Amino acid sequence: MNQELITALTKVMADTFAMYYKAHSSHWNIEGPNFPQYHDFLQNLYTELWNTVDTIAEKIRQLGGYAPSSLSELMSHTMVTENTGTYSDQEYLTRLLDTNNLVLASLLMAYKEAEAATEIGVSNFIQDRVMAHQKHGWMLKATLK
Repeated sequence: MNQELITALTKVMADTFAMYYKAHSSHWNIEGPNFPQYHDFLQNLYTELWNTVDTIAEKIRQLGGYAPSSLSELMSHTMVTENTGTYSDQEYLTRLLDTNNLVLASLLMAYKEAEAATEIGVSNFIQDRVMAHQKHGWMLKATLK
């Protein structure tokens, strides 16, 4: 069992879940003249993130670790800040872009741990997640212009 990699993946899971929830709550609360487009965009984003959380937990289990079993335990592994109110459409998207950058950083740390442990399958999975978050970042930046 590689505890460093399990810890890194647990952070990735927590950061991804926090971004999922932030995207979902933004989807519920965003307003403005572009509401239909934002609503659909955010639904696609939170759905993609939600579908990934389970796979991350499975990677942790495959390595011999245990995924966090409570929300408080899960959230203790992330530095992502919660939305604490309602925001303008631009602020929701900016907050998601900032969160996406945090997820990318945790993915890169996990990638280094996976490579060091020669966990090729985990490395490949993380590479795919990096590409997904690079695309999320591009789409958020383009939407904010």
